[in-house]
Amino acid sequence: MGVEKYPEALEFILHWGEMGTHWGANRSVAQVHALLYLSDQPLDAEAICEALDLARSNVSTALKELQGYGIVRRTHIPGDRRDHFTAETELWDLFMAITAERKRREIDPTIAKLGELKDRMAANKDLPAHVRERIGHMHEFIATLTGWYEQVRGLKKSTLISLMKLGAKVARFIPGSKD
Repeated sequence: MGVEKYPEALEFILHWGEMGTHWGANRSVAQVHALLYLSDQPLDAEAICEALDLARSNVSTALKELQGYGIVRRTHIPGDRRDHFTAETELWDLFMAITAERKRREIDPTIAKLGELKDRMAANKDLPAHVRERIGHMHEFIATLTGWYEQVRGLKKSTLISLMKLGAKVARFIPGSKD
């Protein structure tokens, strides 16, 4: 895909790279993802390097990171020995893959650490009560959110989309809540 031919595509790629830095991703990783997302054909690493004017090492690192998230796949083209790459283009699947990986990398270790601290704090009578209480509440809160996430994640895609479209109207199904 000749990005330089399409100013809107280049603008999207640059913006996605900038947004990636706000979401905790490296700019190059986000730009490689954006390029692959827009591409209508698999791209090899050299094509990605040329399109984005990135060093080969940056592209290799980005591709490994994106594969780790499950949003870019390696593919082979008959007669070509090079690896080519494609991005997940189904937005819902993309969102779910990113969410699951971020949970695994960020939330799960936090819950584990909070649980460990909670157990250790129970035996430490010198610890101020408010510290024990606040860490305990945070552990409970994050564990509750995680439980909710796991339940919601198990719903069919069509159900989840309908639920999202309901927005705040979902509150009318909860006894005692105001509309």
